[in-house]
Amino acid sequence: MKINSPLEAYKYLPGTNCGECGEQTCMAFAAHLIDRSKKLTDCTPMLEEKFKKKFKELQALLAPEIREVEIGVGEKAVKIGGDDVLYRHRLTFFDPTAFAYDVWDTMPENELVERVKKIQDFKKFYVGNFLTLDMVAVRCVSKDPKKFADAVKKVIGTTDLPLILCSFDPEVLKAGLEVAKDKNPLLYAANKDNWQQVADLALEYNVPVTLFSPDDLDTLKSLAVTFAKMGTEKLVLDPGTFPAGKDLKKTFTNFLKIRRAGVEGDRDIAYPIMAVPLTAWMVQDDAVSASYWETVIASIFTIKYGDVMIMHSIEPYALLPQLHIRDTIYTDPRKPVSVQPAMYKVGTPDKDSPVLVTTNFAQTYYTVESDLASSKINCFLWAIDTDGIGVEAAVAGGQLTAAKIKKGIEDSGFDLKNDTTHNTIILPGLAARLQGDVEDETGARVMIGPADSGRLPGWMEKNWPPKAK
Repeated sequence: MKINSPLEAYKYLPGTNCGECGEQTCMAFAAHLIDRSKKLTDCTPMLEEKFKKKFKELQALLAPEIREVEIGVGEKAVKIGGDDVLYRHRLTFFDPTAFAYDVWDTMPENELVERVKKIQDFKKFYVGNFLTLDMVAVRCVSKDPKKFADAVKKVIGTTDLPLILCSFDPEVLKAGLEVAKDKNPLLYAANKDNWQQVADLALEYNVPVTLFSPDDLDTLKSLAVTFAKMGTEKLVLDPGTFPAGKDLKKTFTNFLKIRRAGVEGDRDIAYPIMAVPLTAWMVQDDAVSASYWETVIASIFTIKYGDVMIMHSIEPYALLPQLHIRDTIYTDPRKPVSVQPAMYKVGTPDKDSPVLVTTNFAQTYYTVESDLASSKINCFLWAIDTDGIGVEAAVAGGQLTAAKIKKGIEDSGFDLKNDTTHNTIILPGLAARLQGDVEDETGARVMIGPADSGRLPGWMEKNWPPKAK
């Protein structure tokens, strides 16, 4: 039986509070086991012979319901699957959906290399992190093993992103594996016709493999059981991605059935699921419609259990919705997204520069910081510790107070009287009611800025530098 609470995990730990794991108590360590920020092997007493039985029991109980599969090697390797729940608010979803974008072996070399570089280099800064793409799917269009191997070699020479080798021909897959055998690529795919040969390749090269059975879950499960008995559980399930109408509804239902069965204990089918939004290009008449529907399908299955996807469009208008929804779904809903409370410099501020206050809620902080930086306003920006809550809610809930603002200033080592010529703090408009209290606590002059940081440039023109009293 899977465990999901620190108290349940604590029962198996030594209970000595020795601190060797880096935590002060075993209960704190148990909490980190549940959120996967610590490994069981970090508890060195558990590695002793007398705890061997409890170690194995707890290890089994902590194992995710859906098996975790790793694709690629090194820093860029991706892990897919590894989930325990159907609904993210119950725990969280841990391994973000891996987005793979295709190249094909009939492309001219310069176009192939250019496309791979675009996939590799794409990034978008959002709320403190860069949103990026994860993998390259190399499709065999030529049906020529040598040509496919050459394409794989060119891709490997251009990027260290993980690969998906795409063909139903075992000879083609073998040619690609000979080139990429040290890269731990994902094979796509084994089906009811080629499963024996593809299974032999997966076992020989010790690589993960996708099992493909469109709209036939019985055959898909049979393939999974067969591969497991042959000696590999590095499996990804593809029940087919039908891109339109009733067939899309059927695809959605199949994803739900597979994931529900896996989470509820059917180990025979508890594997990561692949979606292929690229199929939208098979039914749409023009590129814009195909890109649109590809994005729609990708969004659907990012929310509902797609662990890895193969897609085509690398235009920003297609990529950004997919990346943003993935970032949202795989943000832990139990923890506010926050930045480290601190005093930050925007641009190159000096003693005459303004001093602004905001909260350490990441979306608030990065919105304010971006508005200031893009307007070339050199200033000091304080992110006050509000437990990752935005300005209005933090003022209402007592997480943003005059005492906290004073403490945040003191903890940063910044002295308003000596490090500025104006001894002035600018509060956000939504914290206006704190003005008097902040003045009393800090002894500084307090000005009230706009409620919306986008209006800061205009506000600065009218109000900064402050007029002498």
